[in-house]
Amino acid sequence: MRLSVVVPTLNGRDQLAGTLEALGAAAPDVEVVVVNGPSADGTTGMVRASPVVDRLVEVSERNLNVARNAGLAAASGDAVALVGDDHHVTDGWADAVREALSGGANVVTGPCRREVHGGTTSESPERRTIREREVTYFHGDNVAFDAGTVRRLDGFDEYLETGGARDAAHRLAALDVSVTWEPAAATLTTVEAADGGRERLDWRWKYRALAYRLVKNYGLRPGTVWRTTRHAVGDALTAAGGVVRGESRPSRWAGNGRDVFAGAVRGAADGLAARARDRTPTRNPNGLSDRDDRAVAVYDADDDGGGEEAEAGEVGADEGGADEVGADEGGADEVGADEGGADEVGADEGGADEGVEESASDD
Repeated sequence: MRLSVVVPTLNGRDQLAGTLEALGAAAPDVEVVVVNGPSADGTTGMVRASPVVDRLVEVSERNLNVARNAGLAAASGDAVALVGDDHHVTDGWADAVREALSGGANVVTGPCRREVHGGTTSESPERRTIREREVTYFHGDNVAFDAGTVRRLDGFDEYLETGGARDAAHRLAALDVSVTWEPAAATLTTVEAADGGRERLDWRWKYRALAYRLVKNYGLRPGTVWRTTRHAVGDALTAAGGVVRGESRPSRWAGNGRDVFAGAVRGAADGLAARARDRTPTRNPNGLSDRDDRAVAVYDADDDGGGEEAEAGEVGADEGGADEVGADEGGADEVGADEGGADEVGADEGGADEGVEESASDD
């Protein structure tokens, strides 16, 4: 099995160098595709000089899901993995992925461990049953698909600036595709000492993405409204505590509330439109097959001149549209039972700059 590894990056030259070094050491026989853009830190030169990289794809959009789809289209393997630019694959990662896919798995994910003082963190799979549909969430920095599943899923939804992997997990469940958890397919990332700073959360996009995902995948139902409202109330109470403690101003709290409301309304409206555009279980009107102009330049390892559009490989081929698996399912209600697992807004999905998703992700 030929395995391709796609690494999206944006202004991550130094951390990307470590990721490429780990791939060269632990998985020297995989095809490595780096999707860069639009970086301004010398990433292009570093990647083109790397003996590990087989293909560099340059994109102009600051959207992780666009970068992911560009990489899927450029990969030539009969299976493709996504690895974050700050995640190091561990020894045995490639063998574990290949063994699982060769054994019949369609999607494989594993733990994304963090190196902390005294050792590493542990991680277990996050699953939820929604209206008799088993949803297994995966980390977008450590997941592998067979080529057929990429085509059925039609890649990632490029409308989303955050939450792409979370959305894909819902759509995989609708397609009746299982996600296999493989503990040996682990990545490791180093957590640097905090400097006391904290990136400000984009509340508008957080709730725009949440409402969009829920409405697109399950319809505008009481359950989707309730879940969005529940998250908003919880965040509002937490933020109010910060105001009481003097950590934030009342005006900022009120402004964030307006952003939450505006984002949720916009996301719900756009989710309804997206649901109408793609009535198949794929639910991806902004996916891999929607366009072919993501790459502004493609450099292969043996290129000695300027970049040019390289021919997409097996994973990106046959993009005539998402695989229509069946008629409109009508959309399950996500509140079919209180699933008890991590919130729809939880999970971490770092990688290339994706706004909110780069730090405390809302995927």
